[in-house]
Amino acid sequence: MASRDRVTDRRSFLKAAGGAAAAATLAGCIGGSTDDETTGSGDGSGDGSGDGNGDGSGSSGSTLTYARGSSSGSLDFQNSTSGEVAKVTNQLYDTLIAFKPGKTSLTEGLATNWNVDGKTVTLDLRKNVKFHNGEDFTADDFVATYRRFVDESYKHYPGKKYASSYGPYTLGVVKNVEAASDHKLTINLEKKYAPILPNLAMFVSAVHSKKAIEEKGTKLKSDPVGTGPFKLKNWDTSNNRVRLEKNADYWGDGPHVDEVVFTVVGSNTSRAQTLDSGDADIIDGLGAQSSQQVEKSSNAELVSDAGINIGYMAFNMAKVEAFRKKKVRQAISHAINTKAIVDTIFKGIAKQANQPIPSSVMGYNDSLSPYEYNPEKAKKLLKQAGYGDGFSFELATFKNPRTYNPSPIQAAQTVKSNLNQVGIDVTINQQAFDPFLTYTETGKHDACFLGWMTDNADPDNFHYALLHPGVSIDKVPDGQDWVSFDAENFNTLNVAGWANTDFMKLVEDAQVTYDNAARKKKYKQAGKIAHDEAPWVFMDHAKDLRGVHNSVSGFKLAPISGPYLRLVKLN
Repeated sequence: MASRDRVTDRRSFLKAAGGAAAAATLAGCIGGSTDDETTGSGDGSGDGSGDGNGDGSGSSGSTLTYARGSSSGSLDFQNSTSGEVAKVTNQLYDTLIAFKPGKTSLTEGLATNWNVDGKTVTLDLRKNVKFHNGEDFTADDFVATYRRFVDESYKHYPGKKYASSYGPYTLGVVKNVEAASDHKLTINLEKKYAPILPNLAMFVSAVHSKKAIEEKGTKLKSDPVGTGPFKLKNWDTSNNRVRLEKNADYWGDGPHVDEVVFTVVGSNTSRAQTLDSGDADIIDGLGAQSSQQVEKSSNAELVSDAGINIGYMAFNMAKVEAFRKKKVRQAISHAINTKAIVDTIFKGIAKQANQPIPSSVMGYNDSLSPYEYNPEKAKKLLKQAGYGDGFSFELATFKNPRTYNPSPIQAAQTVKSNLNQVGIDVTINQQAFDPFLTYTETGKHDACFLGWMTDNADPDNFHYALLHPGVSIDKVPDGQDWVSFDAENFNTLNVAGWANTDFMKLVEDAQVTYDNAARKKKYKQAGKIAHDEAPWVFMDHAKDLRGVHNSVSGFKLAPISGPYLRLVKLN
């Protein structure tokens, strides 16, 4: 998931060739400073599991304060690809299928039962669920929600500039959605699509009220109406503060506090101090220095887990001719000391990467190793590629650290120094996050830092989302392994412009394969191709870190989804 200060418009792309065109929690292009300055980590998808009495029990007047590094630009999950938006909307809305808190496995949400048969998904929906506006939840609400996201002919479609590209990515393979009855739903797919169930658990697959869609339109951006454990009380945009109040009619477990307040503290170290003083109950966006502050605090605990993410440096092959040579990309991968970056700069909160997915994701190829730091080998490869005298390029990054790159500016300076040793001159271009995203998705960069925190823990959410160009295989020019950013249906998350047809075929086949053993084999092969072809410098997989005050109980760190604030109690 990506956190952002404002929502960045995305192209609406790809409804064919694999059913999805990556958009997403752009867990995003990394950037920041060496001293734990501003940050924001992204939590992902929909929160809506569990059975309970829905009594909203909690101490009278209890308020949970969640401090983060960036604000929300919208409170409509269909209007954003931001993890910062998801953190709030996950408290307001529910999904049909949910992730178990702290797990990657699926559980009941607004649907109590489901079945996938070829190209048909049927779901039994939960009864006696009400939206915050008092309307009963029925199958018609999801039909309207789906159409509002992807159907441009729908009367209440908010327009391409409003609806994020998550619609085509998550639900682009859906042919249509039908309400068989008030509490039975049928989703018809264009083709078999293995990730459909985890996609339905993603935060962008939550359910709007049909009545609210019709009455509020794009005003849902600031006046949300969900079925979730909390409802909006006040959004103070000038002070970056979102205040939620408990939904006493919530159908599930919790909430156990009366209010949740999301605040913004831009500096990581200041946020850690806010936690220690008791002015915040939970904080995220921690780097090496600030996590040590939390560890040393007698008033709080550092909660950590292996993150399901990837940090990388992407080569824009569509712009820089030198990057189109595999040996140049491999040379740069050998010239950059990723081990030193991970061990010395990231200080133990990450490990080296060697492929697009981390080891916890199905299809991880454990036969691969990170590129060895070897400047002499890099020089030989550059000479063989015809660049023995070196060349120059710009490395774009952004100012605030991310979960998968807690010190991006220092990392960029290391890249610059390493490549200078092999004759490559690097200019660092750091930008604020939202302009940076626009800069990279429009292909203006030479190379850039980027990263991704998964939405659903499916390998498709890495391989296809980040490295498939979105175009059909027959549109890739013969003898070329890249495409232009202005190609029809181009996937703007593939900031390398990489278009390896062998890789594309594997991930497309894996999408329509329901047998997990067969999918696993295809993704292992895809991982080896990505490793060997090196469209990225594979940098790191980072831990998820949260600071939790001693007054909090019941908090579960979620590798995807969440934060599950409905489960939290204040002692």
